[in-house]
This record gives sequence, C-alpha cells and structure tokens, in this order.
Amino acid sequence: MYDSSDPRAALASSPRQSIASTFAAAEYGRFYESSPTEETAHGRSWYFRGQNFVLHYMDAAMGAELTRDDQSDEYVVIMPDIDSQITIEAQNKTKKVPGRHLVVIPPGSSRITVNAAGPVIRLLTMNARDLMSKCSNAQAYHDPHPNIPPFAPWPVPRDGHEIRAYPLDVPPEPGRFGSIYRCSTFMINILEPFEGPRDSTKLSPHFHDDFEQCSLAIEGSFMHYVRWPWTTNLHAWRDDDKEFCGSPSATVIPPLAIHTSRAVGDGTNRLIDIFCPPRIDFSQKPGWVLNAKDYPMPSNE
Repeated sequence: MYDSSDPRAALASSPRQSIASTFAAAEYGRFYESSPTEETAHGRSWYFRGQNFVLHYMDAAMGAELTRDDQSDEYVVIMPDIDSQITIEAQNKTKKVPGRHLVVIPPGSSRITVNAAGPVIRLLTMNARDLMSKCSNAQAYHDPHPNIPPFAPWPVPRDGHEIRAYPLDVPPEPGRFGSIYRCSTFMINILEPFEGPRDSTKLSPHFHDDFEQCSLAIEGSFMHYVRWPWTTNLHAWRDDDKEFCGSPSATVIPPLAIHTSRAVGDGTNRLIDIFCPPRIDFSQKPGWVLNAKDYPMPSNE
C-alpha cells in the first residue's frame, strides 16, 4: 500500500502464491548503543547479518586495511561520508575512491586501505563464512529462516569483473525511487534524505513475498513498524513491532511481514535499503537501476 506520490505505487503487484505457516522475527542491530565486535588501533567494527549476507560497519581509522583472500563472489563497499577516502587493490589494479561512493569489488583477492578516517561499510554474501560467525545476531540464523529461497547470484557483469565505483549523490528524478545500483550479488537503494520527520499521513506499508530487506540508517533516526500475517495457527502469530532505531543501525525485515519506516529525527535522516540478491521488480522499471548497463538480468526474466 503506497501513497499515490510514491513511485513504488506503479510497481506491478502479484498475488501471494501461498500462505506461509511460519514467520521469522525482524532483526535489529543498534551499533550506536552496542559494543563493537572488534576494536583495534585500526577502528571499531560491528557485524550483523541477514539470511544471505553479512553487513560489516566499521568506524575506520586512517591506515586501516581490510583484505579478502580468494573471495568467491562480488562484494560491495559503501562510504557514506564525503571526507572519506579509500584505495582498493584487486585483479592487479589499484583504484582510489573518494567518499560518498559505492564500490563493487570483484571476486578473488582484494585489499582496502583507508586513506581518511570515517565509516566504511562492507556487504558480503553468505559465502563469506569467516565473517558470518562474527555477527552479533548469528544465533538467530542457526536454522535458516522460512520463506526465503536458496541464495542464487545474478549474472556476471557484461564487460567482466573489475573495480566499479558509483556516486551516492545522484539528483532525484520524478518517477524514480531513490538511487539504485546492483551487481551480481546485491541491490543497494540510496534513498533520498528526509529533512525532519516523515509525513505520517504518507507512509508505505507493504510486504515482500520471498526476500529480506535490510534498512541501514546512516544518519538521523527512524521508527520501524512491522506486522506479521495471521494464519489459522495461533501459535504462528507474532506481536507487532514498533522499534526506534538511531544511527548507525541496521534492521532486517523478513518476507511476508508488512512493514514501513518513518524518519523521526528533527534534522537529516538517511536510510539505505539493501537486498541480496537483487530484486526483480525494481530491475524491471526503466531507468530505476542506474548501472543497469553494467549488469544483465537473469535470462529467465
């Protein structure tokens, strides 16, 4: 259910294919009030996960290094602050990337060197087993959550793997929802900032049939509302969630749960939505995925 001014109101809706019998809880990671998983001279790190991915949020010091050896698939780095800067080495190439950029890093060995202190966010798939175990909510996924199909990556880039950097600051366009990028493993939507609280008469309660949504708050504060369907089995019912999350924080919303988020901070409120793998409906909207020319969709779509 979207307000008529919301670009998502034009998305094609499909009837729910089946009624689930069990539902997973939402996951909330409030990094601003929890102790870091790791703390060294190179910075402080928090790890948080969904079923298919791990999110590494790091307050990185200058000189910090993040390496991956024999990474099996593409991963994503986001630098939300304008003053940040990193150097990336991968596939025998080196690329210096300024702040307010999103970077796709190819499989294999890679190294990130932090040239200017600031937050660095890494997004890796469930294939990064060494990082999954570090997640503060790892126990919540001891058993796979229901209603999510097995992870399957999308096709590789048309021109082959390489370091690809994309700007976060893209002017809005009427009819386009946020600034969306995708790769073979993730879809990232950089949402337009809310200045002050969001209009409470124009919320967007909706649900997803078979994928999680991770909402990463990088500035300001949000109220997340989550409601689960009722089934014939009373024991499968869940109480509504109404959760306040400042920043930085991550919220993972499970399939079939009706949800919406409202910016509530008086200043600037910024949210980034993360999907693993990419979602079809956004990809099918002409002009929505800003780097669609780099990454093909699955052949059956």
